[in-house]
Amino acid sequence: MSKQIKSNKRPRKPKSEENKPGKYDPRNNLNDLTGKEWLIRTKSFWETEPINEDKGAYKHPAPFLIRDVQKNIEMFTKKGMKVLDPFVGSGTSIIAANQIGRYCIGIDLNAEYKKIALERFEALDVNNYEYIVGDSNVEVKNLSDIDYIITSPPYHNILRNDSKGIRNNNGKAYRIGARDGIKYYSDIENDLGNFDEYSDFFKSLQSIMKSCYTVLKSGKYCTIIISDFTINKKEVFIQGDMVRLMQEIGFEFQGTTVLLQPVKPLYPFGYPYAYKINHHHQNIINFRKPKE
Repeated sequence: MSKQIKSNKRPRKPKSEENKPGKYDPRNNLNDLTGKEWLIRTKSFWETEPINEDKGAYKHPAPFLIRDVQKNIEMFTKKGMKVLDPFVGSGTSIIAANQIGRYCIGIDLNAEYKKIALERFEALDVNNYEYIVGDSNVEVKNLSDIDYIITSPPYHNILRNDSKGIRNNNGKAYRIGARDGIKYYSDIENDLGNFDEYSDFFKSLQSIMKSCYTVLKSGKYCTIIISDFTINKKEVFIQGDMVRLMQEIGFEFQGTTVLLQPVKPLYPFGYPYAYKINHHHQNIINFRKPKE
């Protein structure tokens, strides 16, 4: 009988990880990160990382930053895997995925946002992607075998606030900040940003996420990035509602990472009569589709 000779050679890292610090474990079937990088990504808070390439995103009313998205994609996929963003807007998820060797499918109702995205793609030499203009309630059903979903859905109808970030004092604007000039998403009837009732907004969002659940591979992850916000001048625990919505679909809640955004301006909400919070973070809420 011949004896098997045990090799003392260390397993080679994937090419995408060869120049990174730390050791790569060949048993890692989730991502291409080394153990050290994996550990760092499990912190319960990150700080936003704006870069020059984000500038094009600011033409969209709710900009998504490349590096913030990229860190999540790196955590939950390997090179070559398929990513879906059902509310892709100005194309940040596509850019983030493309730059690290993943294929991304993005969907958005508004054709104007695709124009913004295409300008960004050309400037950043982005290729090998799919940008679909359409209703995610319809378009997601035509997809299959998605390895990871990451998105930031519309924040109900808060962008239809006529003040647009300018606070008035006896008719005189005294606070002009980053919100000045913001426009709402679109005039399309089934746009999530146009529902009058919060319950209708969540009902439609749940329908889209049900379709996302169906096309996501077993055991894979979904990330929703959203912050709490006010409805009818009352603070709402959006994160709690989002977790319940996703659990009703069948997703398993995996925890929340707080994305700190210290560069946001401060607004005098409620001053000098009542306390009103300024939201300087978003919640990166992670879910998993159970293994079959």
